[in-house]
Amino acid sequence: MKKRLTLSEEELVTGLKQRQKLAIEALYNMYSAALNGIILRIIHSEEEASDVLQEVFLKIWNNASNYDPKKGRLFTWMANIARNMAIDRLRSKSYRNEIKNQELNDSVNTIDELRSISLSPEHIGIKDLLINLKPEQKIVVDLIYFQGLKQSEAAEKLNIPLGTVKTRLRMAIMELRRFFN
Repeated sequence: MKKRLTLSEEELVTGLKQRQKLAIEALYNMYSAALNGIILRIIHSEEEASDVLQEVFLKIWNNASNYDPKKGRLFTWMANIARNMAIDRLRSKSYRNEIKNQELNDSVNTIDELRSISLSPEHIGIKDLLINLKPEQKIVVDLIYFQGLKQSEAAEKLNIPLGTVKTRLRMAIMELRRFFN
């Protein structure tokens, strides 16, 4: 049985910036399941999520020098990359066309697979933290981060001003940040 490779956040960042193979392997071992869970919540296709996950790790590898620990934790930086890339894939014309052309059987199989997936925010603890938010903050976070809507789309769906959505999201992030610091 192969020993699971883990490094501290500082060791990971240093290793990634020095382009050490060991660092990217440790990063993948430590965070791939959580990042895949974030991607799956947006894309809802295991195959597409795997492709996006691979692209996410490539982007992390190529952009490690851009990470600034003063601006936030490594996982937060990587989660934002994963979320943004998943949303980009979701909004891409080729993905939308592919979804439209799926056969009914593929859709039924995809739904069955999604029900059996254990990599969800509930299992990595993110959903548990949302309980601490006010209901109006919780719904904004859900629409933007878990359903992949733009802030303007969330405002339209909730029938509230864009500024209100931005304020609620900012307040929710500040509240959630308390649990990570």
